[in-house]
Amino acid sequence: TDRFDLDCDDQVVEIASNDGCLLKYFQEKGIPVLGIEPAKNIAQVAEAAGIPTLPEFFNSQVALELTAKGKQADLILGNNVLAHVPGLNDFVSGLKILLKPDGVITMEFPSLLHLMEENQFDTIYHEHFSYFSCLTAEKVFARHGLCLFDVEELETHGGSLRIYVRHEEDSEKSVSKRVSLLKHQEEKLNKLGAYEHFSGQVKETKHRLVEFLTEIKQSGKSISGYGAPAKGNTLLNYCGIGSDFINYTV
Repeated sequence: TDRFDLDCDDQVVEIASNDGCLLKYFQEKGIPVLGIEPAKNIAQVAEAAGIPTLPEFFNSQVALELTAKGKQADLILGNNVLAHVPGLNDFVSGLKILLKPDGVITMEFPSLLHLMEENQFDTIYHEHFSYFSCLTAEKVFARHGLCLFDVEELETHGGSLRIYVRHEEDSEKSVSKRVSLLKHQEEKLNKLGAYEHFSGQVKETKHRLVEFLTEIKQSGKSISGYGAPAKGNTLLNYCGIGSDFINYTV
């Protein structure tokens, strides 16, 4: 709100807004908000809490309908939704339509660079259709007349990116040096060898983990699992770890 001078005359829209847990903070500042949340039961929770919420999957058609009603956004938020979108180009096209001429889009998603450098292969699972670097995100948005003008590196999900995007014509928002610095770090991702190396790391991790668990079981000890994240299912399935290794989970 401070950076972009948001106030009661502005409109904030969040894609995949859940129960309105982020939008309520804008609302407390007197800024009009709208959530777009496809899970109808969760959208109802947000509505009950006073957060206006549209129970729809966001796409270009929804954006056109909102624009026709005068609901264009000064700020569009999307936290951990971009990677989950099957129709990526239609989704970004919708963002373009919904954004006011001087508005800002901010999206958060796990960083491909961190995924590969830190061997986080367990974040690869069925809910994610895409894995983004700053380089690839920039290209996707540029295809729709949108410019990535800033980026922040976050610690969430083992290392994430928060990108800031504007219309190409909105030259008042200059491109931050952080964009070129991160893209320089990501240049290694443009080479096939980086992915072959990652593949080898993943296989080595599988072998070491199975050897470790086998030694534990052979020594007469029990193994239990704690928690049930999606990442855990990727790890267990890829490594072939079942009830022969794990006695129970909590």
